Amino acid sequence: MNQRLAGWSEDELETDGDVLKVVTAPDAVLSARGADVDPRAADVVQLAADLIATMRVSPGCVGLAAPQVGVGVRVFCVDVSQHPKARTHHGTFVLCNAEVVEASRNEKAREGCMSVPDLTGDVKRATRLVVRGRLPGTGEEVVVETDAFEARALQHEIDHCDGFLFLDRVAGAHAIHQRTTYL
Repeated sequence: MNQRLAGWSEDELETDGDVLKVVTAPDAVLSARGADVDPRAADVVQLAADLIATMRVSPGCVGLAAPQVGVGVRVFCVDVSQHPKARTHHGTFVLCNAEVVEASRNEKAREGCMSVPDLTGDVKRATRLVVRGRLPGTGEEVVVETDAFEARALQHEIDHCDGFLFLDRVAGAHAIHQRTTYL
């Protein structure tokens, strides 16, 4: 477990976040690769706080990427600590310019997304994952080694930053389902 990441808090951002509107497919920002950012820039720090605030008021939400609030950059937040499928977790954190360094042991599971509110899909993702990114504010590089549900959430959010939805990852129409529970 990355102790720096597990000890990170949004208090380090030194700003309150605003709740932003979540955009839905087929909004063009969701299908374009986001731009890399300077994690020390004031607007990126504010965006990090806004993403956390928006995630927190959204029932069942375990991650949110900048493109989902209409901002085409590579920033996202994750917090799977309260999810029953989480094994390893690092609490609430935000990563900038994150990339997968290593991935293994693929497994198929159901995913949903606030930007695709009416559907869920069966998506194959790595269950063991190593991701490298930078913390907003300080710009420190961190490496996250994780598994299970947190690994899935990280891949889902990195996909958003790369211009992909979970619908782009399903095996076909048979793997897409109507959402039956609305959060």
